[in-house]
Amino acid sequence: MSKGPRAFRLDELPPDRERRAIELSPGLVVEPEPEEAIAEEEAVVSRPPRRWRPPWLGMLLSALGGLLLLALGLGVERLVRDLMESYPALGWLALGLAVLALAGLLGIVAREGLGMLRERRIEGLQKEAARVLVEKDEAGARRLVAEVAALYARRPETARARGRLADLGDAVIDAPELVGLAERELLAPLDRRARRLVAEAAQQVSVVTALSPRAIVDVAFVLYSAMRLMRCIAALYGGRPGTLGFLRLAGNVLSHLTLTSGIAMGDSLLQQVMGLGLAARVSAKLGEGVVNGLLTARVGLSAIAVCRPLPFTVLDPPVLGDVASSLFDRSAAKPPETP
Repeated sequence: MSKGPRAFRLDELPPDRERRAIELSPGLVVEPEPEEAIAEEEAVVSRPPRRWRPPWLGMLLSALGGLLLLALGLGVERLVRDLMESYPALGWLALGLAVLALAGLLGIVAREGLGMLRERRIEGLQKEAARVLVEKDEAGARRLVAEVAALYARRPETARARGRLADLGDAVIDAPELVGLAERELLAPLDRRARRLVAEAAQQVSVVTALSPRAIVDVAFVLYSAMRLMRCIAALYGGRPGTLGFLRLAGNVLSHLTLTSGIAMGDSLLQQVMGLGLAARVSAKLGEGVVNGLLTARVGLSAIAVCRPLPFTVLDPPVLGDVASSLFDRSAAKPPETP
Protein backbone atom coordinates (compact mmCIF):
# COMPACT_ATOMS: atom_id res chain seq x y z
CA MET A 1 0.00 0.00 0.00
CA SER A 2 1.40 3.40 -1.01
CA LYS A 3 1.91 6.05 1.59
CA GLY A 4 0.08 9.33 1.35
CA PRO A 5 1.86 12.64 0.81
CA ARG A 6 3.47 14.23 3.83
CA ALA A 7 4.51 17.80 4.53
CA PHE A 8 7.99 18.80 5.69
CA ARG A 9 9.07 22.00 7.39
CA LEU A 10 12.49 23.37 6.52
CA ASP A 11 14.33 24.96 9.38
CA GLU A 12 16.02 28.28 8.78
CA LEU A 13 19.57 28.04 7.48
CA PRO A 14 22.27 29.06 9.92
CA PRO A 15 23.77 32.49 9.26
CA ASP A 16 26.96 32.64 7.21
CA ARG A 17 30.07 32.69 9.29
CA GLU A 18 32.68 35.33 8.75
CA ARG A 19 35.57 34.09 6.66
CA ARG A 20 38.99 34.34 8.23
CA ALA A 21 42.43 33.03 7.48
CA ILE A 22 43.56 29.80 9.03
CA GLU A 23 46.20 30.40 11.65
CA LEU A 24 49.06 27.94 11.55
CA SER A 25 50.56 26.79 14.79
CA PRO A 26 54.19 27.78 15.39
CA GLY A 27 55.33 24.17 15.19
CA LEU A 28 53.65 23.49 11.83
CA VAL A 29 55.94 23.97 8.83
CA VAL A 30 54.71 23.48 5.27
CA GLU A 31 57.49 22.25 3.02
CA PRO A 32 57.02 22.08 -0.77
CA GLU A 33 58.05 19.09 -2.79
CA PRO A 34 61.72 19.24 -3.88
CA GLU A 35 60.98 19.06 -7.61
CA GLU A 36 58.27 21.72 -7.34
CA ALA A 37 60.60 24.00 -5.42
CA ILE A 38 63.33 23.51 -7.99
CA ALA A 39 60.95 24.16 -10.89
CA GLU A 40 59.63 27.30 -9.21
CA GLU A 41 63.15 28.50 -8.48
CA GLU A 42 64.27 27.96 -12.07
CA ALA A 43 61.11 29.57 -13.43
CA VAL A 44 61.46 32.70 -11.32
CA VAL A 45 65.20 33.19 -11.70
CA SER A 46 65.79 33.28 -15.42
CA ARG A 47 69.28 34.69 -15.18
CA PRO A 48 71.44 36.36 -12.54
CA PRO A 49 71.61 40.16 -12.39
CA ARG A 50 74.80 41.59 -13.82
CA ARG A 51 76.55 44.20 -11.75
CA TRP A 52 78.42 46.92 -13.58
CA ARG A 53 82.16 46.67 -13.22
CA PRO A 54 84.90 48.74 -14.86
CA PRO A 55 85.98 46.93 -18.05
CA TRP A 56 89.66 46.86 -17.12
CA LEU A 57 90.25 43.46 -18.69
CA GLY A 58 88.49 44.49 -21.88
CA MET A 59 90.55 47.68 -22.06
CA LEU A 60 93.77 45.71 -21.56
CA LEU A 61 92.93 43.13 -24.21
CA SER A 62 91.77 45.81 -26.67
CA ALA A 63 94.95 47.85 -26.20
CA LEU A 64 97.20 44.80 -26.57
CA GLY A 65 95.27 43.70 -29.65
CA GLY A 66 95.62 47.16 -31.20
CA LEU A 67 99.37 47.22 -30.55
CA LEU A 68 99.71 43.75 -32.03
CA LEU A 69 97.82 44.76 -35.16
CA LEU A 70 99.96 47.90 -35.53
CA ALA A 71 103.15 45.87 -35.20
CA LEU A 72 101.87 43.30 -37.67
CA GLY A 73 100.81 45.97 -40.15
CA LEU A 74 104.17 47.73 -39.87
CA GLY A 75 106.00 44.45 -40.47
CA VAL A 76 103.87 43.65 -43.53
CA GLU A 77 104.42 47.17 -44.91
CA ARG A 78 108.19 46.83 -44.56
CA LEU A 79 108.11 43.39 -46.16
CA VAL A 80 106.10 44.59 -49.15
CA ARG A 81 108.34 47.64 -49.58
CA ASP A 82 111.54 45.58 -49.46
CA LEU A 83 110.14 43.08 -51.95
CA MET A 84 109.05 45.88 -54.27
CA GLU A 85 112.60 47.24 -54.29
CA SER A 86 114.32 43.87 -54.70
CA TYR A 87 111.80 41.64 -56.54
CA PRO A 88 108.79 43.61 -57.88
CA ALA A 89 106.86 40.46 -58.82
CA LEU A 90 107.15 39.06 -55.31
CA GLY A 91 106.26 42.49 -53.97
CA TRP A 92 102.98 42.54 -55.87
CA LEU A 93 102.27 38.98 -54.71
CA ALA A 94 102.91 39.97 -51.10
CA LEU A 95 100.65 43.00 -51.53
CA GLY A 96 97.83 40.81 -52.85
CA LEU A 97 98.23 38.38 -49.96
CA ALA A 98 98.17 41.29 -47.51
CA VAL A 99 94.92 42.55 -49.06
CA LEU A 100 93.39 39.07 -48.75
CA ALA A 101 94.51 38.85 -45.12
CA LEU A 102 92.98 42.27 -44.42
CA ALA A 103 89.69 41.20 -46.03
CA GLY A 104 89.65 38.04 -43.91
CA LEU A 105 90.34 40.06 -40.76
CA LEU A 106 87.51 42.46 -41.55
CA GLY A 107 85.19 39.51 -42.16
CA ILE A 108 86.08 37.98 -38.79
CA VAL A 109 85.54 41.30 -37.03
CA ALA A 110 82.16 41.74 -38.75
CA ARG A 111 81.09 38.21 -37.81
CA GLU A 112 82.08 38.70 -34.18
CA GLY A 113 80.34 42.06 -34.08
CA LEU A 114 77.11 40.63 -35.51
CA GLY A 115 77.25 37.78 -33.01
CA MET A 116 77.63 40.21 -30.11
CA LEU A 117 74.75 42.32 -31.44
CA ARG A 118 72.47 39.27 -31.68
CA GLU A 119 73.36 38.28 -28.13
CA ARG A 120 72.73 41.78 -26.80
CA ARG A 121 69.44 41.87 -28.70
CA ILE A 122 68.21 38.77 -26.89
CA GLU A 123 69.37 40.21 -23.56
CA GLY A 124 67.42 43.38 -24.34
CA LEU A 125 64.30 41.33 -25.09
CA GLN A 126 64.65 39.53 -21.76
CA LYS A 127 64.93 42.80 -19.84
CA GLU A 128 61.99 44.32 -21.74
CA ALA A 129 59.87 41.23 -21.08
CA ALA A 130 60.59 41.44 -17.35
CA ARG A 131 59.61 45.12 -17.33
CA VAL A 132 56.42 44.54 -19.35
CA LEU A 133 55.27 41.72 -17.08
CA VAL A 134 55.86 43.76 -13.94
CA GLU A 135 54.31 47.01 -15.20
CA LYS A 136 51.61 45.31 -17.36
CA ASP A 137 52.41 47.67 -20.22
CA GLU A 138 50.15 46.77 -23.15
CA ALA A 139 51.93 48.96 -25.70
CA GLY A 140 55.30 47.68 -24.56
CA ALA A 141 54.03 44.11 -24.77
CA ARG A 142 52.93 44.62 -28.38
CA ARG A 143 56.33 46.07 -29.28
CA LEU A 144 58.02 43.18 -27.52
CA VAL A 145 55.95 40.57 -29.35
CA ALA A 146 56.67 42.29 -32.66
CA GLU A 147 60.41 42.24 -31.95
CA VAL A 148 60.33 38.57 -30.99
CA ALA A 149 58.40 37.75 -34.17
CA ALA A 150 60.94 39.75 -36.19
CA LEU A 151 63.75 37.77 -34.55
CA TYR A 152 62.42 34.58 -36.17
CA ALA A 153 61.11 36.18 -39.36
CA ARG A 154 63.71 34.44 -41.54
CA ARG A 155 62.77 30.96 -40.33
CA PRO A 156 60.21 29.24 -42.57
CA GLU A 157 59.11 26.85 -39.81
CA THR A 158 57.81 29.80 -37.76
CA ALA A 159 55.67 31.29 -40.54
CA ARG A 160 52.45 29.62 -39.40
CA ALA A 161 53.06 30.55 -35.75
CA ARG A 162 53.75 34.16 -36.71
CA GLY A 163 50.55 34.23 -38.74
CA ARG A 164 48.46 32.92 -35.83
CA LEU A 165 50.15 35.39 -33.51
CA ALA A 166 49.28 38.26 -35.84
CA ASP A 167 45.64 37.10 -36.09
CA LEU A 168 45.12 36.53 -32.37
CA GLY A 169 47.27 39.35 -31.06
CA ASP A 170 44.76 42.08 -31.91
CA ALA A 171 42.10 40.44 -29.72
CA VAL A 172 44.33 40.33 -26.62
CA ILE A 173 44.62 43.50 -24.56
CA ASP A 174 46.29 42.18 -21.41
CA ALA A 175 50.09 42.43 -21.44
CA PRO A 176 50.85 39.12 -19.64
CA GLU A 177 48.37 37.25 -21.85
CA LEU A 178 49.94 38.77 -24.96
CA VAL A 179 53.42 37.72 -23.87
CA GLY A 180 52.07 34.27 -23.00
CA LEU A 181 50.47 34.00 -26.45
CA ALA A 182 53.80 34.79 -28.10
CA GLU A 183 55.48 32.25 -25.86
CA ARG A 184 53.01 29.49 -26.79
CA GLU A 185 53.02 30.19 -30.51
CA LEU A 186 56.67 31.03 -31.18
CA LEU A 187 58.76 29.50 -28.42
CA ALA A 188 56.93 26.25 -27.63
CA PRO A 189 58.33 24.41 -30.72
CA LEU A 190 61.80 25.78 -29.99
CA ASP A 191 61.52 24.65 -26.37
CA ARG A 192 60.71 21.11 -27.49
CA ARG A 193 63.75 21.07 -29.76
CA ALA A 194 65.92 22.49 -26.98
CA ARG A 195 64.76 19.77 -24.57
CA ARG A 196 65.59 17.18 -27.20
CA LEU A 197 69.06 18.66 -27.70
CA VAL A 198 69.74 18.58 -23.96
CA ALA A 199 68.47 15.00 -23.62
CA GLU A 200 70.55 13.76 -26.56
CA ALA A 201 73.71 15.48 -25.28
CA ALA A 202 73.21 14.06 -21.78
CA GLN A 203 72.64 10.56 -23.15
CA GLN A 204 75.71 10.75 -25.34
CA VAL A 205 77.90 11.98 -22.47
CA SER A 206 76.64 9.23 -20.16
CA VAL A 207 77.32 6.50 -22.73
CA VAL A 208 80.79 7.77 -23.68
CA THR A 209 81.78 8.19 -20.03
CA ALA A 210 80.63 4.67 -19.21
CA LEU A 211 82.64 3.19 -22.11
CA SER A 212 85.79 5.36 -22.13
CA PRO A 213 88.91 3.82 -20.58
CA ARG A 214 90.59 7.07 -19.44
CA ALA A 215 89.41 9.82 -17.13
CA ILE A 216 91.03 12.50 -19.29
CA VAL A 217 88.83 11.36 -22.18
CA ASP A 218 85.76 11.79 -19.96
CA VAL A 219 86.73 15.33 -18.97
CA ALA A 220 87.58 16.37 -22.53
CA PHE A 221 84.37 14.93 -23.96
CA VAL A 222 82.19 16.49 -21.25
CA LEU A 223 83.73 19.93 -21.90
CA TYR A 224 83.37 19.52 -25.66
CA SER A 225 79.74 18.38 -25.36
CA ALA A 226 78.86 21.22 -22.99
CA MET A 227 80.36 23.84 -25.31
CA ARG A 228 78.67 22.36 -28.38
CA LEU A 229 75.36 22.16 -26.52
CA MET A 230 75.54 25.83 -25.49
CA ARG A 231 76.31 26.87 -29.06
CA CYS A 232 73.45 24.75 -30.47
CA ILE A 233 70.92 26.16 -27.99
CA ALA A 234 72.08 29.72 -28.67
CA ALA A 235 71.70 29.17 -32.42
CA LEU A 236 68.28 27.60 -31.88
CA TYR A 237 66.93 30.68 -30.09
CA GLY A 238 68.50 33.10 -32.57
CA GLY A 239 71.82 33.94 -30.92
CA ARG A 240 74.48 32.34 -33.15
CA PRO A 241 77.42 33.87 -31.24
CA GLY A 242 80.95 34.08 -32.58
CA THR A 243 84.07 33.25 -30.60
CA LEU A 244 83.96 36.30 -28.34
CA GLY A 245 80.19 36.09 -28.05
CA PHE A 246 80.45 32.45 -27.09
CA LEU A 247 82.89 33.28 -24.30
CA ARG A 248 80.42 35.84 -22.99
CA LEU A 249 77.58 33.33 -23.32
CA ALA A 250 79.58 30.71 -21.43
CA GLY A 251 80.14 33.21 -18.62
CA ASN A 252 76.42 33.94 -18.43
CA VAL A 253 75.58 30.23 -18.40
CA LEU A 254 78.08 29.54 -15.63
CA SER A 255 76.69 32.46 -13.61
CA HIS A 256 73.15 31.16 -14.01
CA LEU A 257 74.28 27.63 -13.19
CA THR A 258 75.98 28.85 -10.02
CA LEU A 259 72.90 30.82 -8.99
CA THR A 260 70.32 28.10 -9.55
CA SER A 261 72.26 24.93 -8.78
CA GLY A 262 72.36 25.36 -5.01
CA ILE A 263 69.07 23.54 -4.47
CA ALA A 264 69.07 21.48 -7.65
CA MET A 265 72.53 20.03 -7.23
CA GLY A 266 71.91 19.33 -3.56
CA ASP A 267 68.47 17.72 -3.80
CA SER A 268 67.33 16.90 -7.31
CA LEU A 269 70.66 15.68 -8.64
CA LEU A 270 71.17 13.36 -5.69
CA GLN A 271 67.61 12.06 -5.97
CA GLN A 272 67.97 11.40 -9.69
CA VAL A 273 71.31 9.64 -9.25
CA MET A 274 69.95 7.45 -6.46
CA GLY A 275 66.68 6.84 -8.28
CA LEU A 276 67.99 5.78 -11.68
CA GLY A 277 68.17 2.13 -10.66
CA LEU A 278 70.51 -0.48 -9.30
CA ALA A 279 72.80 -0.39 -12.32
CA ALA A 280 74.23 3.01 -11.42
CA ARG A 281 75.19 1.70 -7.97
CA VAL A 282 76.60 -1.61 -9.19
CA SER A 283 78.89 -0.25 -11.91
CA ALA A 284 81.19 2.62 -10.96
CA LYS A 285 81.72 3.69 -14.58
CA LEU A 286 78.00 3.66 -15.24
CA GLY A 287 77.48 5.81 -12.15
CA GLU A 288 80.08 8.28 -13.42
CA GLY A 289 78.30 8.35 -16.76
CA VAL A 290 75.01 9.17 -15.07
CA VAL A 291 76.58 12.00 -13.05
CA ASN A 292 78.33 13.47 -16.10
CA GLY A 293 75.13 13.23 -18.11
CA LEU A 294 73.19 15.06 -15.42
CA LEU A 295 75.85 17.76 -15.19
CA THR A 296 75.65 18.22 -18.97
CA ALA A 297 71.88 18.47 -18.67
CA ARG A 298 72.26 21.17 -16.01
CA VAL A 299 74.46 23.17 -18.37
CA GLY A 300 71.88 22.78 -21.14
CA LEU A 301 68.99 23.88 -18.92
CA SER A 302 70.94 26.96 -17.84
CA ALA A 303 71.73 27.72 -21.48
CA ILE A 304 68.00 27.58 -22.29
CA ALA A 305 67.24 30.08 -19.52
CA VAL A 306 70.01 32.41 -20.73
CA CYS A 307 69.35 32.19 -24.49
CA ARG A 308 65.54 32.24 -24.43
CA PRO A 309 64.22 35.70 -25.42
CA LEU A 310 61.13 35.44 -23.17
CA PRO A 311 60.82 34.09 -19.63
CA PHE A 312 58.70 31.07 -18.82
CA THR A 313 55.27 32.48 -17.96
CA VAL A 314 52.57 30.12 -19.28
CA LEU A 315 54.79 27.18 -20.23
CA ASP A 316 56.50 24.92 -17.73
CA PRO A 317 60.29 25.34 -17.63
CA PRO A 318 62.35 22.22 -18.28
CA VAL A 319 63.66 20.53 -15.16
CA LEU A 320 66.34 17.96 -14.54
CA GLY A 321 63.81 15.16 -14.16
CA ASP A 322 62.78 15.56 -17.81
CA VAL A 323 66.27 14.49 -18.87
CA ALA A 324 67.27 12.06 -16.13
CA SER A 325 64.56 9.55 -16.97
CA SER A 326 65.93 9.07 -20.50
CA LEU A 327 69.63 8.72 -19.72
CA PHE A 328 69.59 4.98 -20.32
CA ASP A 329 67.63 5.22 -23.57
CA ARG A 330 70.59 4.28 -25.75
CA SER A 331 68.47 4.22 -28.89
CA ALA A 332 68.02 8.02 -28.74
CA ALA A 333 71.63 8.79 -27.92
CA LYS A 334 72.97 10.71 -30.87
CA PRO A 335 74.89 13.96 -31.16
CA PRO A 336 72.82 17.14 -31.16
CA GLU A 337 72.31 18.68 -34.55
CA THR A 338 73.07 22.32 -35.09
CA PRO A 339 69.82 24.14 -36.07
